[in-house]
Amino acid sequence: MKLRVKKLGLLAGRPVCMIHEKTARELNLHLADRVVLKNKVGKELVCTLNLLSKIVKPHEIIVSREVANCLHLKNKDKVTVTIAHPPSCMNLIKKKLKGERLTRAEIHKIVENIQNNSLTEAEVAFFISAVYDEGMTLSETKHLTEAMVDSGNQLKLRGRIGDKHCIGGIAGNRTTPLVVAICAAAGLIIPKTSSRAITSAAGTADTLEIITKVNFSISQIKKIIKKTNACLVWGGALGLAPVDDKIIRIERIVNVDSTAQLLASILSKKISVGSKYILIDIPYGKSAKVSKPQAKDLKEKFLAIARLFDLELKVVLTDGREPIGRGVGPYGEIKDIISILKQENGRAMDLEEKSVYLSGKLLELAGIANPGMGITLAKKILVSKKALKKFKDIVSAQGGSLRIKKPKSFAYVIKSQRKIKIKHLNNKLINNLAKVAGCPEDKFSGLYLNKKKDETAIKGETILTIYSQSKEKLNHAKKFYRDNKRKIIETY
Repeated sequence: MKLRVKKLGLLAGRPVCMIHEKTARELNLHLADRVVLKNKVGKELVCTLNLLSKIVKPHEIIVSREVANCLHLKNKDKVTVTIAHPPSCMNLIKKKLKGERLTRAEIHKIVENIQNNSLTEAEVAFFISAVYDEGMTLSETKHLTEAMVDSGNQLKLRGRIGDKHCIGGIAGNRTTPLVVAICAAAGLIIPKTSSRAITSAAGTADTLEIITKVNFSISQIKKIIKKTNACLVWGGALGLAPVDDKIIRIERIVNVDSTAQLLASILSKKISVGSKYILIDIPYGKSAKVSKPQAKDLKEKFLAIARLFDLELKVVLTDGREPIGRGVGPYGEIKDIISILKQENGRAMDLEEKSVYLSGKLLELAGIANPGMGITLAKKILVSKKALKKFKDIVSAQGGSLRIKKPKSFAYVIKSQRKIKIKHLNNKLINNLAKVAGCPEDKFSGLYLNKKKDETAIKGETILTIYSQSKEKLNHAKKFYRDNKRKIIETY
């Protein structure tokens, strides 16, 4: 049956359509059915069906913005609606859940089903859980990486192309913009695409969005890179390994991040943008994502996969026992970055030192700095303000500026009740506290770590500040802090 399109500008995060209950009865369709929509030129998309008794008329169909954009639909266009066949890969997902190995063809079939929306969110979560519980062999991970690359566009660039990635989990730790600015100023081409936050309070894309646009097309990115040697953009808007973005969105919901998916996610994005020189940062330690033995194991897996794709990849294991930087959340983290680039007094020195270290290692890997001289070169570029100029150039080319207009927000100031010395700040709970306050969706919410490890606070001195644009969320954050304060901040 052909139905008339009605657009409401609905952004659902996935392809969704809505029809009248009467129309559903005519088509023998039910709530949450998968349906295929076909436009006038024959392009198809699988959507999840919702039913309404109002807003939509019989023989009309409301489509989410994702559907309208994919099928190029306008108001009053006609689409053909049919029931979708059950996904062909559910038996393969069950196979993995039993601990059996999947072939290249089977993995490509699962990725294809995710790409064309044949799987519901629950079914994708089923696959994520299977991989998380049972793991993947090296060959399976290679096939998953290849399938993700094949699912999307690829950025074709010339020159010495490098990239850097951190596995995350550390509060603050926004080294990427600093590394990109330093290395691009040194002559390395860095087409940096980043995801939004998965388990932390902010991703690089969330943080940069405070000061500039991060959504661009492939052709626009090429122009930005030609002008500045680099970009700092959200990968989800580019169609680079788009299946990975769908999986990440559901991982965020179920708060699961498997090793095989982590490897495939990171390397598929690097391969898609043509990176040859790749630096991987794996923070380890108490309250980090991984312990030191796990970090060493993950390092070996990265190196093994990289060899299969002929990549120049270096893995560094870094201290992840404590948050890095003062700000946690998009606003606080961009403030830290700008302060370091401007070399201001009171800047976050731990974040600066780590960023210089990572930049030096990447410059050595790419052959721009001689072995053992990368850190010296990176520090020189930062201190001379060349990195600041490069960062301004990148932000300007992306349509932004370093000026930040912070809206009014609510704050909760936590003061010491006695003289104390900070023993440990728990990364996971610090990230969770910032998320309760509204991160990363509310970009001006978050935390400021007034006191960090080994710093002393006298009675009445501020040790932590929580801020949010929502009074209700701030109240939730207060409760979360009170319930967990001895675990969030350990003191002597």
